[in-house]
Amino acid sequence: MLDDPDVSVVLRGGVQTRAQAWDFVRWFADAWTGCPLRPEDGCTEGELAAAEADLGFDLPAALREGLRLFGRRDVLTRHQDPLVQPTGLYVDDALSGVLVFRRENQDCAYWGIRLDEIEQDDPPVVVESREGWIPFLDRMSLAWVELILSESLFGPDTLYDACELPDALVPTLHARYARVDLPDHPMWASKDDSPARWYAAPGRLIRRDGIKDHSWIHARGRTPADLEAIRAELPGPWVC
Repeated sequence: MLDDPDVSVVLRGGVQTRAQAWDFVRWFADAWTGCPLRPEDGCTEGELAAAEADLGFDLPAALREGLRLFGRRDVLTRHQDPLVQPTGLYVDDALSGVLVFRRENQDCAYWGIRLDEIEQDDPPVVVESREGWIPFLDRMSLAWVELILSESLFGPDTLYDACELPDALVPTLHARYARVDLPDHPMWASKDDSPARWYAAPGRLIRRDGIKDHSWIHARGRTPADLEAIRAELPGPWVC
């Protein structure tokens, strides 16, 4: 992994394997939180075995490996739309069953894996929106990377801000920030599920929610100076 704190550089070429997802999380924990992953950041084998016994089936490899590596690292996984603890994993019976592993903090949305795909090592992920369960990302390993990035935006610090992006600033966003190589994915809160897309520069991370009409950007700086640079480059009506 590179030392450059630019998410778009580290994810160039996309996430093709589970191993690449775990490498990215290790890099992000070190480069963006200043604390490398530790053994105690992962759920124990006993916790995962107990969850599987309660559910009556084995967890997919991509879900199990992520929980084993960083499932207790709250600063990476539990802010706005938190990762569910192993004891909280459950099956929603809608559409023949969905294993829920993540929830919006006010229970407005849920992320999960359909039971008819649960035996895949790296299965697709769905999200519950206003239209019911819809496709989110086509591999759990991609959903882990998205979770880490999204939860990093909303940490308990002063490195986050958001604004409605004026149309006039869209060319500036595209000129100054590189598109992160993650697929489009639906934003559950959008009435038309218009996609979320990620952009980055060294020490700066942006998620743009929606590309139709009005869109919002959520920004995170690696340092206060990085956040100020985003505000200066995209001088919208910042809310924080």
